[in-house]
Amino acid sequence: MNRVELVTAFLSYKAANKNRSKSTIGNYRLALERLLEFLDGRDPRDATLEDLVAFSGPWLIKRGLTPSGRRPQVSAVKEFGRWMVMMKYVDASPAELLEHPRTGRRLPHVMRLASAEKLIWAPDLNTFEGVRDASILSILVGCGVRVSAVVRLNRSSLIEDKVEGRPRIFIKVIEKGDRERMVPVPQEADLMLRVYLEHPALKEIDTEISGGDHVLFVSLMNRNVQKSEYRGERRRLDRRAINDLVGKYGRRAGIPIDQLHPHAARHLYGAELTESDVHLRSTQELMGHKDPKSTEIYTSVAIRKLVRDVDRANPLAKMSTPVTELLKRLQSSKPTSPA
Repeated sequence: MNRVELVTAFLSYKAANKNRSKSTIGNYRLALERLLEFLDGRDPRDATLEDLVAFSGPWLIKRGLTPSGRRPQVSAVKEFGRWMVMMKYVDASPAELLEHPRTGRRLPHVMRLASAEKLIWAPDLNTFEGVRDASILSILVGCGVRVSAVVRLNRSSLIEDKVEGRPRIFIKVIEKGDRERMVPVPQEADLMLRVYLEHPALKEIDTEISGGDHVLFVSLMNRNVQKSEYRGERRRLDRRAINDLVGKYGRRAGIPIDQLHPHAARHLYGAELTESDVHLRSTQELMGHKDPKSTEIYTSVAIRKLVRDVDRANPLAKMSTPVTELLKRLQSSKPTSPA
């Protein structure tokens, strides 16, 4: 088996036995193609630890990869090494000793609560397009799901149940690695979704797909499809369209550009759960994070909670200072406002 066939066999194994997504397989492929390029004709079975350190460090750095960009490259090489050991192509893999590059934790771009409110009010609810868009925005903000999950939603993804005697909708979300989870839809998004589902314009669209299911969020214009074929799966709204509608309404509402991305709404969801003292384990489940470290980042952006904690617990709050009485008067005269 030559070196290219070796990589192909590894990718096939990951796709067939480890349920890796197409995106993950593509990342593995890119990393190992780079490794083969670095080895310049040598067999990866003969690579030493020094080779792998040189590849994951200077060689990738010269090609413009940051520490965070090199981490998945290292992960792919380590996985490849373990597979070669398992398949007995090598007795041991030096990749086991390869260290991941150290990276600082970057704070996510979080959509502010005031921005999200402007965004929700931006669509024109007198039109079917506006109702559809308001429903999508409500799901993004109110459920914190990824765009990839929103575009995959079908009617069967909506699960009806009763909570405290009232009908509520849950959505069955399929995200990274085809993992499924159930997410409760908040009452505001629940009602907006029901308005969309009952809209007369939606009932006139053929949304049926295989198995008798129906596409949930439909596109309204596709010039690349014949009118007679514009139905079923071809009616499904794609990721680009959702990114575009967030940008369109956000610019119209004057929202800062760094907040004009669906993932910023997802980060708002995580931050607000943390602000409201939702337990870390519950937040992790609601966010669909496999690694709890991904959830802990929201403790760094839960600003209001940090301010409340500082005001309550810092040393100055527990002693008399030259401005203590003035501060008390200011607080007593300050009008209350929602969080």
